[in-house]
Amino acid sequence: MARTVNCALLGKEAEGLDYTPYPGDLGQRIYDTISKEAWQSWLGHQTMLINEYRLTPIEPEARKFLETEMEKFFFGEGSAAPKEFVPPDP
Repeated sequence: MARTVNCALLGKEAEGLDYTPYPGDLGQRIYDTISKEAWQSWLGHQTMLINEYRLTPIEPEARKFLETEMEKFFFGEGSAAPKEFVPPDP
């Protein structure tokens, strides 16, 4: 049987992650309270941030920025797209 969590982002009971997706306390908090569906939403948002801001995730400054945005996305006011961002047509 799949592990379920009360997802902090979606506000409903949903299938939980299979493993801690990020190191440290933030990763454990995500594992404990974020669903697979919400994590997939973050991965899409993170990809957009990396592309729009032309980040190199191996650089410490980029990693810190993405970690801050991840925390805002899941547990804060949300992580906004850049003002210039135009979503692709479906």
